[in-house]
Amino acid sequence: FIVAAWFAYQSFVVLPKEQQAADAIYKAQEYFGKDSVKLALNGDAGGRGFLYIIKNYSGTKSANLAKYYAGVCYLRTGDFTNAVKYLQDFTTDAKQIQMMAYGSLGDAYGELNKNEEAIESYKRAEATFSDDENMASEYLYRAASKLELASKTKDAVELFKKIKEKYPNTERGRQIEKDIYRLSIEPNDFSTK
Repeated sequence: FIVAAWFAYQSFVVLPKEQQAADAIYKAQEYFGKDSVKLALNGDAGGRGFLYIIKNYSGTKSANLAKYYAGVCYLRTGDFTNAVKYLQDFTTDAKQIQMMAYGSLGDAYGELNKNEEAIESYKRAEATFSDDENMASEYLYRAASKLELASKTKDAVELFKKIKEKYPNTERGRQIEKDIYRLSIEPNDFSTK
């Protein structure tokens, strides 16, 4: 009986809800692709927005994906608190998308002057999908830059060196030597303040 009830629930409740959510997210994704951020978030007469999908289809794959999109939309509009709220709540097995979510989360934290959280998010982004060397090196660079701003020069240099060693064929990797050198020279009487 329990197996039959579970199967019926999956077939008549979960599956239709997943399909409805997938149909609903299509228009919001279209708005997002056209950079119509407010329409993507809130929808209009032509279709639902990401916030509606999150609220009305919770527990579905589309609602989870809508959290990522909503977070990025809020990041673009400068509402960094809501960007963090939605990006924190998003998870996926698709490593490249998860990397982008962690990177966007780092950007949002950075804008809120939560530098420790930003650094950790950037490091997680790099660790999640290092196969995308250009993006991975970019996120490490952002983490190192935040460390430098926090006067954690030694930690920043370590990350810059990691970029040089791990991602030498990327744009960041080819140009990182100047950052390593700049932070490695000892201050002296000729240093500018």
